[in-house]
Amino acid sequence: MQVVLREIHDSDLPVFYRQMNDPEALRMAAFTAENPADRDAFDALWKRIRSKEVARTILADGDVVGSAAVYGVPGEREVTYWVDRAYWGRGVATAALRALITEVPERPLYARAAADNGGSRRVLEKCGFQMSAQAKGFANARGQEIDEVVLTLQH
Repeated sequence: MQVVLREIHDSDLPVFYRQMNDPEALRMAAFTAENPADRDAFDALWKRIRSKEVARTILADGDVVGSAAVYGVPGEREVTYWVDRAYWGRGVATAALRALITEVPERPLYARAAADNGGSRRVLEKCGFQMSAQAKGFANARGQEIDEVVLTLQH
C-alpha cells in the first residue's frame, strides 16, 4: 500500500468529520473534542489548524484515510494523527508519521496517547519517539480522567 501526505483540501473535511465521529476510534483516541459531533466547532478547529499548523491529509493508494499534523509553540510542538479504523494495523499511521516528521525537522517533538492505546504507542515508538513522562488527563471521549503517556522525539 502506498501511503503519502498532501496538503488538506476542503473536500477532505467531511471525511475527517466522519472518521472523528467513529465511536470506537473516539474511545481509543480518548483525548478528543468535547463534542465531536459539533460541526461548527469542527470547522473552526480545522480552519485554525490549516492556517497555523503543519497539517496533512493521509492518502493510502489514493484514498483519503486520515490526517496528520504538528502543532504548538516552538520547543513544545506535538504530533497528532488520525487514521480511519478500517486501516488500523496496516502500517498506515507509521508510514504517515514517518513522512510527517521528515517534513518537520525541528526537535524535540512530543506526542501524547492514552496509556491503554497500545497501537498508537507502537506507531510512535517505531518512528523513534521514546517514553518521557506519564500523566493524567481528562479524556472527553471517555468522560473521565485517565492515564496518558508522553513520548519525545529528540533526533
